[in-house]
Amino acid sequence: MRLGVLDVGSNTVHLVAVDAKAGGRPTPMSDWKQPLRLVELLDKDGNIEDKGVDKLIDAVEEAGDLANNLKCEQFLAFATSAVRSATNSDDVLKRVEKKTGVRLRVLTGEEEAKLTFLAARRWYGWSAGRITNLDIGGGSLEMSTGTEELPDLAVSLDLGAGRLTHEWFDTDPPERKKINLLRDFIDAELAGPAEQFKAIGGDTALAVGTSKTFRSLARLTGAAPSSAGPYVKRTLTAPGLRQLIAFISRMTAADRAELEGINSDRSHQIVAGALVAEAAMRALNIDKLEICPWALREGVVLKWIDQDHGQGDNKGDDA
Repeated sequence: MRLGVLDVGSNTVHLVAVDAKAGGRPTPMSDWKQPLRLVELLDKDGNIEDKGVDKLIDAVEEAGDLANNLKCEQFLAFATSAVRSATNSDDVLKRVEKKTGVRLRVLTGEEEAKLTFLAARRWYGWSAGRITNLDIGGGSLEMSTGTEELPDLAVSLDLGAGRLTHEWFDTDPPERKKINLLRDFIDAELAGPAEQFKAIGGDTALAVGTSKTFRSLARLTGAAPSSAGPYVKRTLTAPGLRQLIAFISRMTAADRAELEGINSDRSHQIVAGALVAEAAMRALNIDKLEICPWALREGVVLKWIDQDHGQGDNKGDDA
């Protein structure tokens, strides 16, 4: 069955058409994305601005038309941190559905962490033992750990790369003082969750990083490019990350965009993303992460398959 998976994230609206079947590996057939930076279009009261809602409606409508053209039999549409945290979230969802006919399901932070963990578990298998997964999006950081397909602990924090860049940095490159203040803030936000992870007990057999941010950071520290394919092992080490932060934090966004592994849409927020990654790894005593090519969207597809859905055309089906 062909699924259209629409991910309304904090940075982009991303549609993937996937051929999926029970017991099989989800196979992407088409990939389309539109950068929106919704998390940067929040006003002082936490509302998504009208221009942001209009852009979102246009992107969702285009994605829906594309899914129809690709003959997707099911359309799984969901939204994450930027819509989830917006003060006017309910109004935004109603406007999107009225204009496009697409009902977006807003994932909770915990759901997001669990689905991403499921994707990592399926990618690495049972032999990986206890997995601890970190995922940095535009609006939030998800952390999870467990030995099964459902994590023992799943936590979501508003520590996304785009959100922190928007809220903390007002110069390019960011001021050293602001970087140090942001470091302290991130450490304080992670202190409580880190204690929760320690209380779980059990040594992590495999630490995993998912998301574009981790892929970019790994590439900047020497990992293979995406053109090498998904089966090449890629890692990110804490020492390499610290050296990288010292380097890129002194560069402008335009200069960072020239580096291999960063595109212009994300070059402005990679410093904040790197700070979150370094702090999270330090808080959880992780010295090295393996980069997993599967993440939230694959988790949504795997969960849908597990629920043994039948065929049919239901544009508003929940993920």
